[in-house]
Amino acid sequence: MSTATTLGSRDAKLPDELDLLIIGGGVMGLSIAYNLARNHPGAVKRVAIVERSYLVSGASGRNGGGLRMQWGDAGNVALMRESIELCRHLAQELNINLWFRQGGYLFLARTESGERRLHRNVAVHEQVGVPTRLLAAREALELVPQLDVSEVRVAAYNPEDGVVFPWPFVWGYAAQAAARGVVIRTHTSVDALEPQPDGGYQARLSTGERLRAARVINATGAWSVGINRGLGIELPNHPHRHEILSSEPLKPFLDPLVVDLETGLYFSQSTRGEIVTGITLPDPPGLVPSHQVELGSSLRFLSNVARALIRVMPIAKHLEPLRQWSGPYDMSPDGDAMVGPSPDHPQLIQVCGFTGHGFMMAPAVGRMVARWLATGESHAMLQRWDPCRFRDGRMLRREDMIIG
Repeated sequence: MSTATTLGSRDAKLPDELDLLIIGGGVMGLSIAYNLARNHPGAVKRVAIVERSYLVSGASGRNGGGLRMQWGDAGNVALMRESIELCRHLAQELNINLWFRQGGYLFLARTESGERRLHRNVAVHEQVGVPTRLLAAREALELVPQLDVSEVRVAAYNPEDGVVFPWPFVWGYAAQAAARGVVIRTHTSVDALEPQPDGGYQARLSTGERLRAARVINATGAWSVGINRGLGIELPNHPHRHEILSSEPLKPFLDPLVVDLETGLYFSQSTRGEIVTGITLPDPPGLVPSHQVELGSSLRFLSNVARALIRVMPIAKHLEPLRQWSGPYDMSPDGDAMVGPSPDHPQLIQVCGFTGHGFMMAPAVGRMVARWLATGESHAMLQRWDPCRFRDGRMLRREDMIIG
């Protein structure tokens, strides 16, 4: 099988009839397809993925690759423990180098509220059985001697958190899904979904093709709103532009990914030596959230991330930026994803609203959703992530560790 075929093709032949159409060739859609084909062969027979561009063109190819168990909610902690455990074996399973390394995540708290937050998190982690521990400022300095810890009240460190290179993750899932019979069509968009009287949907493609699917997964993340609105489905997720910068390469010195709770700054060092850093910036005052995905780079980000990085790691003042890019977070108002049947459209499955953390959750979520599709076996997180909760008034914010 050629590389072009395994990584998708604009010429891949689509069946006229599908058991499952996955819209979106990002890591989430590919993980679901791979897990279906590998773990439940024959349960869902005709599966195809349709991607509007090339496979790493969206958020899956634009993130920093962080994987962490350090969350504030026990459900997310357990989910990410599973996801990281799966990542330990994925390179062999997918037959591709993921550049996976477990240098840990180091969270720094410089305020009283941040200190309380880390104490609370570690207590939750102990209950779940995750090895996160609190560190004094001097202990954080021993881990990363280049830090300025003069304002640090407490730190939290989990040595099992880590980082991967995002692109091979996507390519590996795609190649193995294709090898098991999943059709991957790229450079083709789904312009409309039309409900059929006897169930399922007819998909109208940008190429003029039409195909029938018994079930459809909307795995387009920040682009999901367009598909949903075409069917009258109103969900409260919206895109938020998040920017990242990488520096000139340096001799390796930084093992953990470091997060400053006060500013939302995070930074790690890639296997090639670059410092990869981002920061959580609120929308400018008066900006109304839009459903349009806006990409591009800004001087506002560059100036904010530079000040925050130099404050935490003063040697960064000598760094030269190498490149800067952006990608969309798919924001959910309660911090929880939206995964499951759509309101009034039970055969359209939403897999969206991960608020910038879908990449790290994809190994566990892909396995969970594939099991549910194949066997009907649900999961506590699927019940919690039910997209109908907004319509039914069951929205309950559970998570506040929405950071890179």
